[in-house]
Amino acid sequence: MTEISNVNRYFARLSRTVEAMPFPAIEEVVELLLRAYNASATVYLFGNGGSASLASHLACDLGKGTAFPQDPKHFGAVPAPGSSAAKRFRAMALTDSIPLMTAWANDSHYENIFAEQLLNFVQPEDVAFAISGSGNSPNVLHALKVARLAGAVTVGLTGFAGGQMKDLCDACVVIPSDNMQIIEDLHLCVAHSLFTVLRQRISKGEAISLPSPEPMNGRRITNHEPAFPAAAAAGGSH
Repeated sequence: MTEISNVNRYFARLSRTVEAMPFPAIEEVVELLLRAYNASATVYLFGNGGSASLASHLACDLGKGTAFPQDPKHFGAVPAPGSSAAKRFRAMALTDSIPLMTAWANDSHYENIFAEQLLNFVQPEDVAFAISGSGNSPNVLHALKVARLAGAVTVGLTGFAGGQMKDLCDACVVIPSDNMQIIEDLHLCVAHSLFTVLRQRISKGEAISLPSPEPMNGRRITNHEPAFPAAAAAGGSH
């Protein structure tokens, strides 16, 4: 890791990383999320530490920020069935229920706090959206495996070289950096770019352009693989 001894160096490195961002991968995630919206599927977001905060933040942006009309005087009115105003983005952050997470952590294992929540809800065509700076957090990996067993689409947002998460995702955005703070800075930028583009396209009623995801990148695990393998060493807490 390159030493950053002053603020100018930090922002210079951040700028260089922005120029190397994997923009096609981000666009692919836009299409997957738009397809989930059109199918009335649910997007489940999860992560640890700063990634947990971002999961809650993006769930809020998707759930409220894509609700139309945006005129405040119309909020609270009951939309007519079948109208465009009646359709909402179904997004849930698995990081938001502290009682549920601590119950699973206490009575089972911390590695299962997201996977066990998914087992209550996840359906084919839903999206499991994992956020992990290292790509190696065991509870994030377990949740992705449960989602794949259920036939859900898996999306990842990570850094470094992608970690183990990369091979569990149908689409994965890897921030090209080995600095966790820069990775987290750009995770937020990616989240805001996803939301901004989705809001614009939903407001215009645009159709999705991706074909059916079966079998996507061919990396789906089989039903013979365990959903809860022994935890691997994490490459970071986020």
